[in-house]
Amino acid sequence: MGNHIVHTPVILSPMAGVTNWPFRVLCREYGPDGLYVAEMITARALVARNPKAERLCRFDSSEKYRSLQLYGVNPSIVRQAAQIVVDEDMADHIDLNFGCPVPKVTRKGGGSALPWKNDLFREVLRNVVKVAQPAGIPVTAKIRVGIDDNHTTFHDSALIAQDEGCKFVTLHGRTTAQYYGGHAEWDKIAQLVDELDIPVIGNGDIWSAEDAVEMVKETGCAGVAIGRGCQGRPWLFGDIANAFSGSSDRINPKLGEVGDIIIRHVKLLTDFYDGDEMMAVHDLRKHVAWYLKGFPVGGGTRAAFMKCESISDVEAEVAKFDRNIEFPMAIADKPRGRVRFAKKVHLPYNWLESRELTPQERADMFEDDPMDASY
Repeated sequence: MGNHIVHTPVILSPMAGVTNWPFRVLCREYGPDGLYVAEMITARALVARNPKAERLCRFDSSEKYRSLQLYGVNPSIVRQAAQIVVDEDMADHIDLNFGCPVPKVTRKGGGSALPWKNDLFREVLRNVVKVAQPAGIPVTAKIRVGIDDNHTTFHDSALIAQDEGCKFVTLHGRTTAQYYGGHAEWDKIAQLVDELDIPVIGNGDIWSAEDAVEMVKETGCAGVAIGRGCQGRPWLFGDIANAFSGSSDRINPKLGEVGDIIIRHVKLLTDFYDGDEMMAVHDLRKHVAWYLKGFPVGGGTRAAFMKCESISDVEAEVAKFDRNIEFPMAIADKPRGRVRFAKKVHLPYNWLESRELTPQERADMFEDDPMDASY
């Protein structure tokens, strides 16, 4: 990564609403030598100086190597956002998101829909690399297998990314149509490893340290990216670091220790929200559901956390925990977060008719940029 070496080949994947700096700090404390990427920043929102976008660009003082992900569809806007990152020394690494399967993004040609248009994909990459490379900031790309099984893009996209100067490519082994359902196709990751000269990072269905080791063994990938698997389990990065170093040691916190993590998390979130405890506690709610997954605490406990409005409220609920309850190993390697399939892939009209933008498509996309200035 330029002058930076990632000693433990594990990456925290950007996840909207999850990987702000409080969560990154928790993950890094367990696995300090990995790469921890901030949640996705909308390029247009950053250019427009949207306050939420600027908040998401913040890093904790302990984050010595700062990774930020941008996404957008207009090459000019994405270049402007990258220029802001460079000029204001916002990050040491820029990742570009071409893997988001969310309909509100893909229906306008963004996210995992964008690589179908080879010319647009190349133009976005070239614009960002042109700005970042002279500043010594490495650029990487996150992609999916394709739109669906009949419209794959990962071969072309990965080669374009390599040609345009990306330092590595992360492949999520699913199509847009698969969304987060089924099992990721690790064989596609192995194919890219054989095709590229730059490192390939594997992503998809890593729920345990053993999964991470198995992915590397099966695919030959240079490292792994962790998304849903670490939700409510920041210690997974410690497990993976141990596994990659050959150690069988695993972190299986009891409920009391998890409660301590919850309290630390909400205090970090309060700092993130400039002292606003209510916003911090509301942000914490989704994390609490993940933290408590599998523990026999009952629906009443979970409901009580949903009513918390302050740090003291959270502390009061944690104080009710039986601290000696063991971590639920039965679900330790089971899927977390979203697992559903997309019912339909939403794309711009006639998007699949050509691998290049028509003049009309270009006009329509850039006049109606889906990555607007709001959040």
